[in-house]
Amino acid sequence: MVEQAAAETAGQDNSVAVRRDLAVRAAVERGLLTEADPVVALLDVAGIRASAAALHAAFAAVTAPDTRVLHAFAVKAAPLVPVLRLLDAERVGAEVASPGELGLARAAGIPSDRTVLDSPAKTPAELRDALASGIAVNADNPQELTRLDALLHAAPTRSPIGLRVNPQTGGGSIGALSTATATSKFGVALRDEGARAWVVRAYLDRPWLTRLHTHSGSQGVPLALMAEGVRTVHELAEEINAAAGRQQVDTIDIGGGLPVNFSSDEETPTYAEYARLLKSTVPGLFDGRYGLVTEFGRSLLAKHGTVLARVEYAKSAGGRPIAVTHAGVQIATRTVYDPESWPLRIAAYDADGRPKKGPDVVQDVAGPACFAGDVLATGRPLPLLEQGDLVAALDTGAYYFANHYAYNSLARPGVYGFTATATATTTATATATASSVRFATVRAPQTVAEIVAESGGGQRDALVRD
Repeated sequence: MVEQAAAETAGQDNSVAVRRDLAVRAAVERGLLTEADPVVALLDVAGIRASAAALHAAFAAVTAPDTRVLHAFAVKAAPLVPVLRLLDAERVGAEVASPGELGLARAAGIPSDRTVLDSPAKTPAELRDALASGIAVNADNPQELTRLDALLHAAPTRSPIGLRVNPQTGGGSIGALSTATATSKFGVALRDEGARAWVVRAYLDRPWLTRLHTHSGSQGVPLALMAEGVRTVHELAEEINAAAGRQQVDTIDIGGGLPVNFSSDEETPTYAEYARLLKSTVPGLFDGRYGLVTEFGRSLLAKHGTVLARVEYAKSAGGRPIAVTHAGVQIATRTVYDPESWPLRIAAYDADGRPKKGPDVVQDVAGPACFAGDVLATGRPLPLLEQGDLVAALDTGAYYFANHYAYNSLARPGVYGFTATATATTTATATATASSVRFATVRAPQTVAEIVAESGGGQRDALVRD
């Protein structure tokens, strides 16, 4: 079956690319791309399973036996119920940051004891719901702790509760994603005057505070800086426990944020690399005294998603060829608005879904939106794209097609998971076995009728009534 095939091909450097090529050809053959739906998103199920297995193995290798470890997927990275259900089957829980994300996790069947609620702006209703359900809660600030004081006085809970702290260890190359800067909006700023003493006192005054949380990593943040943030929070846990005269803090939530390589099919850095670095930097975190929670998102999904779009027109301007496609800002919002931080690899295919041949030609790959900056790739060397060809935006499994930007009322694309049999994952048979690819609909393509309904179509006369 699919799981066996993934295991058999795990050691092949080209297995990811071969599966992707098979899926692209199969998507064309099965008619997933149509005039009405000229862009689709594909998810490699075997790849997702492999990433989840790698995460489990990496931390199992550095933790003491019987250590309590919860790996919770950051739902914001791919808010799709079937994806969450797949991860749940791979023993990965959910980290949620809104009622909507919690609703998705519940719909996927993820139990409360494997769900974590984080957010800098939780409402009383959100907190009451989480506490009544036994969901772990990480408070963000002193005012939220005061709110929790009142809620816990009114109704006891079995929810583990922690406090998020900002170690203020510094940012990475993408400022908007750097959560551990001196002025980050997240958590209690630990190096501000008096903050550390306040945190220790807050724990001593609240025996029900048993967790500490931090999230210092993200795209563009070096692993060493991420590990330094975890070390800082572990030292704080030790200080709290010493002051309490007992192990009050029994679990440390280290967040996620492992960066992703967007330049090749290689998955680097790896979970194993990060876990080993943490072990050497914070050995006391792994000696069995503390439970551990992680909240990885992008690194679990990014490498396993592909956006496939038809070239509607091929033109030129200023002597440069331009392929106008149906994948643009509505899919790759971050790439379009910040291409230096979020460059995407583009693969070229012919109209039959086969890899495009020919010499590289410097050209632009543009999207359909009505503004000049809607460009997926500028001056990119690719085989010359022609009308009817296909482009594939690679590494788009997280924060791309699942986080739609409705510019020009462009429709959300259909999302399809794919699997392939063992014989379909060898280079020799790749061009002959696209029929062995199986698709499952994760999310149906959005229709024009649905766009109209979302945009008040049922209240057409609301503003013109007497």
